[in-house]
Amino acid sequence: MRRLFIMRKDLHMSTGKLLAQVMHCAEAYWTSKIRKGNLYRTDDGQYMAQMTMPVEVYTDYVCGSFTKTVCEAKNKNQLLKAKAIADELGLVEDIDYGCIYDNCLTELEPEEDNGTTLTGIWFCPLDDEIAHKISKKYQLYK
Repeated sequence: MRRLFIMRKDLHMSTGKLLAQVMHCAEAYWTSKIRKGNLYRTDDGQYMAQMTMPVEVYTDYVCGSFTKTVCEAKNKNQLLKAKAIADELGLVEDIDYGCIYDNCLTELEPEEDNGTTLTGIWFCPLDDEIAHKISKKYQLYK
């Protein structure tokens, strides 16, 4: 299994900005599972979260090798093609994959009406065959 991240190359993000956006992608899957899980406050004021995941994600990814691939999309349209491929494969947005938007507070200019810019897309841990069906149109990020 592997996590796939596809990031936009045309934004010319600095190394630090790119790394921060990839980290947003990496965290988005796990934090979305926590927020959608059974979350409650304990008697000592801490939060306890219960979440579920497919057995193979736990055995092959969490207890496995944490394989990750970061690919580049030439532009927003090419990035959105990955979203279309995911939809065709039956993956569900905000569960199996999600889009990451930057709030444009530092080096990026807003492209969306809400003042954000689409920078990348994350995927849950996927079987290598499924990940390849999505990533075969993209090269590794350079």
